Amino acid sequence: MDREFDDLIAEAAAAPVEGWDFGWLDGRATEQRPSWGYQRRQAQRLATARAALDIQTGGGEVLAAATVFPPAMVATESWPPNIAKATALLHPHGAIVVADPDEPPLPFADAAFDLVTSRHPVTIWWAEIARVLQPGGSYFAQHVGPASVFELVEYFLGPQPEARRGRNPETEAAGARAAGLEITQCRTERLRVEFHDIGAVVYFLRKVIWLVPGFTVDAYRERLRELHQQIGSDGPFVAHSARTLIEARKPL
Repeated sequence: MDREFDDLIAEAAAAPVEGWDFGWLDGRATEQRPSWGYQRRQAQRLATARAALDIQTGGGEVLAAATVFPPAMVATESWPPNIAKATALLHPHGAIVVADPDEPPLPFADAAFDLVTSRHPVTIWWAEIARVLQPGGSYFAQHVGPASVFELVEYFLGPQPEARRGRNPETEAAGARAAGLEITQCRTERLRVEFHDIGAVVYFLRKVIWLVPGFTVDAYRERLRELHQQIGSDGPFVAHSARTLIEARKPL
């Protein structure tokens, strides 16, 4: 390592983590991308929609990449720093950002949208998605899959057998069907993730706060130091993310 442990930790602890842009990790961590290209496919669907909703938009970075928005484009977000960032990014494109606590009900009328999208939602309320979709409308999303980056989670928290069973795509598909939606596609891929220095680990855990709840550098300093030494001797820490592409349609 070129820099000492304390320097790497301090740098990562001071880095801003608002929004959903992981550019700070360039050259320090890598993640294989799913084969389907969610952002491109989302943009294709937005280009033909009349009224669309993007749930849990984060800082709006993914949605803003679309070149054509429907006449009515709305996004929801719960975290105040992300709400401000998404508003600044999406308003120039004509999209409205609504502050929403990510709990039902969604603050929209029945059958308000012909397209609902979401990338990496933390919570998925199928009954609400079905309610705000027009008959014939679609939900198109990329969900975090089962046991995503759990090599890192379990390094800090120990074995998590119950949590590993969460985010099961078959369970999610069953929930969609129970809400009256028809699944048109559902597939999952596991993807290689590499952390090249301990600063990348700290930044990642500060940003993706649900992986190690209550994570702070002080609480995990010794475990971080051990991982820093492991990376120095063995090379990058390798984990595997999971991503599920799911599309569901509301019957006519």
